[in-house]
Amino acid sequence: MILLTVLFLCIISTYSASVKGHTTGPSLNNDKLYKFAYSAEVYVDQVKASLQKSAGYRISSAVDVNLLWRNPDNDGDQLVKVTIRDVQVENVNERPADKNIFKGKSTEKIIGKEYLDALQRPMVLELVRGKVKNFYSYQNEPVFTQNIKRGLASLFQLQLHSGTAQEVDVSGKCNTTYHARQDQVTKIKALDSCEIEKQGFTSHNQILDVSTKATSATIYVLEDSFIKSIKAEENIVLLLNYRRKTSSKIVSKQRLELKSVQAGPGLIAEKQAANVVKNLDSSYVAMSLVAEPVKSKCKKCPSLSEHWKSIREHMNPEKLSKAEAAKSFLSFIQSIRKATKEEILQIIRSENKELLPQIVDAVTSAQTPASLEAILDFLDFKDASTSVLQERFLYACGFASHPSEMLLKSLTDKFKGDIANEEIRETIVIVMGALIRKLCDREGCKLPAVTEAKRLILSRLEKAKKGDNVRMYLLALKNALLPEAIPVLLKYAESEEGPISTTAVTALQRYDPSFLTKEVKETMNRIYHQSRKVHEKTVRTAAAAVILNSNPSHMEVKNILLSIGELPLEMTKYMLSMIQDILQFEMPSSKIVRQVLKDMRAHNYERFSKPGSSSAYSGYVTRGPDVSSTYGLDILYSGSGILRRSNMNIHIFDRNSELHAIQVVIEAQGLESIIAATPDEGEENLDSFAGMSAILFDVQLRPVTFFEGYGDLMSKMFSATGDLISVVKGLILLTDYSQEIQLQSGPRASMEFLGGLAIDISGGMEFSLWYRESKTNIKNRVAMFTVGNTEVDSFFVKTGMETTLEVETTLDFISTVQFSQYPFLVCMQMDRAESPFRHYVTKYESLPSGRRYTARRGKAELLADNLAIAKYLANDTRDMEEESHSFNLKYTRIQVECLLKKTNASSPFSWLMSL
Repeated sequence: MILLTVLFLCIISTYSASVKGHTTGPSLNNDKLYKFAYSAEVYVDQVKASLQKSAGYRISSAVDVNLLWRNPDNDGDQLVKVTIRDVQVENVNERPADKNIFKGKSTEKIIGKEYLDALQRPMVLELVRGKVKNFYSYQNEPVFTQNIKRGLASLFQLQLHSGTAQEVDVSGKCNTTYHARQDQVTKIKALDSCEIEKQGFTSHNQILDVSTKATSATIYVLEDSFIKSIKAEENIVLLLNYRRKTSSKIVSKQRLELKSVQAGPGLIAEKQAANVVKNLDSSYVAMSLVAEPVKSKCKKCPSLSEHWKSIREHMNPEKLSKAEAAKSFLSFIQSIRKATKEEILQIIRSENKELLPQIVDAVTSAQTPASLEAILDFLDFKDASTSVLQERFLYACGFASHPSEMLLKSLTDKFKGDIANEEIRETIVIVMGALIRKLCDREGCKLPAVTEAKRLILSRLEKAKKGDNVRMYLLALKNALLPEAIPVLLKYAESEEGPISTTAVTALQRYDPSFLTKEVKETMNRIYHQSRKVHEKTVRTAAAAVILNSNPSHMEVKNILLSIGELPLEMTKYMLSMIQDILQFEMPSSKIVRQVLKDMRAHNYERFSKPGSSSAYSGYVTRGPDVSSTYGLDILYSGSGILRRSNMNIHIFDRNSELHAIQVVIEAQGLESIIAATPDEGEENLDSFAGMSAILFDVQLRPVTFFEGYGDLMSKMFSATGDLISVVKGLILLTDYSQEIQLQSGPRASMEFLGGLAIDISGGMEFSLWYRESKTNIKNRVAMFTVGNTEVDSFFVKTGMETTLEVETTLDFISTVQFSQYPFLVCMQMDRAESPFRHYVTKYESLPSGRRYTARRGKAELLADNLAIAKYLANDTRDMEEESHSFNLKYTRIQVECLLKKTNASSPFSWLMSL
């Protein structure tokens, strides 16, 4: 008896499961007309803003639904007719009449009769177990109205049991999760999984890019196996990574609520759904439920030439340090991206020489096929007279936010051809290295153009005989950061001398520590400890930096510390400063350094109290919740007190990535003969030389030479005017983010962030025999403008929000050395003037007729006006004041002023710092 009871229960449970599995979707009753109220709302605002103050609009209507046909062989297969009627368009939030753009306008006037008629034509859905198998509509309808219908049709797609599924709806093919309980079902759609045609691009570096997060949830309430109400909400959030307060969000809401059930038309007797649809209306066509891309045309937008005329005055060279120049640059790029090759060439060929460099910056930064063809047609690399424009073009290529394979191929072809200016030839190959890296970072390392460019650089380097050519290809590898180039860099680092060896070692410094193998560290140790040959101080200190920044072993750190007492005085002081900086700034190797310093053989007063003026120091420029920026300022002198290398770095970090924003290096060598001093070991035969090298936003630029050779030095010294030499000057596109997202209610949202930089970096070195003084000066003039526009374009109404940020700043790095006595006196300064900062948010709604609502708010302020770093390391008596300090020099009448606020002179590592 018990066995029979168990068997009966099993049969009943199996039957129940099969029935439950069969009714996986909603079911309509025969001969009934379901009357719904439908609304679709769109809100656009800042992330933390209340929706009650957002810009947006609401489309509301009545929706009639009735069952046309049910498959006689499968109850779960149904044809449903859905009709939209009584459409209304209104503000999403209540507004006074003078701020209501829809006031006094009928729906037909707002939408247009053609669109309204198309929207109110019925659509037919074939539902199979709750999923939309076919979507039938009229082929000649406007795409926008089709998408609105798709958004409504997608709401009828649902399953009545918990689980996951991959569904096709208006958003594309998406992963969906259902949670069912009693008469309620919640559907969660993973929008980042949706497969749909996407348009747009992102910035190369994550710090300069935009983060997005999108969520979608729909709640169904059921009654009698059909829908009683639906509430759907989709949220899309955008955050500017380097300033997450600069944000925007789009909220799309849909509501469908059953109002009544009335008697409706009867079922159509047919065996095939296709026959029913054909008999109903032969114009019906089965279409994909996935939304089609659509773009409205701007009817009143100015032409490219008209736009250029409106911004032309802001692009003059003398105004490039202003935020208005960066703003005009970005708007010009947007206009160029919509222009043809002929329109672009017309602007380029009609302008004067002063404005052409700025036009070249913008045209190259647009990064469209038309703009690339236009600029390549215009520039003639066989003509040396246009080298300034060629260089601006090449640097804009190096800073490209999303470079194409065609761009790299074009530069490779130019490099193989005739080039009149040797400096341009060098710049081309250096920029090719930067493009290789960017394309490889986007999984494009195997592209034909990338493969060809890598092969070209490596093969030409192997065959190069002249030192200048070798250095040129090494600089290209310094940009490319190819793993396969590491053995090549090691060879040149150890076997060569002077600039070649320095370039190879500094290239290795740029690699991620994970690439620095045992072989790399062994080579760097040999260079630092001079195991095989004598090396210059600049090369040895660079090799030490590679070791200490790549997870050094206990023995490697110990050997470096033990060597310090045996080094030349200035190199000893520099290495001590480097170790102290690692400890104070809590760098990754600080833990192992502290362990080694417990050994008194490595850490004692005799070793750590050596005099000298060389130094290395790091600190924070800013520390914020989103990003932090650090500066590094180090300077290495020869034993006679003459500058060997001055190095200034600014890095920007977030939680996951790093950006080498700026590096400016000034190097000098072979100047001891001028003051009848003795050169240091390994530097006896160096030619007189001074030059400057820069990295800007992770791109190594072509080095600049101040003078080369004793004759050139004396000529420059007697004819010197004190003017600085420009390292880079121009307009740079930093943030370049553009995406389009399909909203599940039907409209398409566009999100765009552009960040532009107007920059002027220059530097110089002054040398006075009379006053026995050397001075290096690095000036940074920067203006930045960022604009973000988040917009929902529904053809008949646009709503959106524009965010702008602008800042102008000046940052000067000055180091002055008096070498009339030893230890010589040093003043290092980093000064920043008052920086105006402005931030505005504008929300808007507009109709094609020109009627517009705008709400704008913002703030303007001056950022901190003082950022000075001063160092005074000497054994002389010092008189210190709160705000300024004077060094009274024995052999000169000059006073060097340094901004100070606090002093700690109790150790050889004392730093005077004002922040």
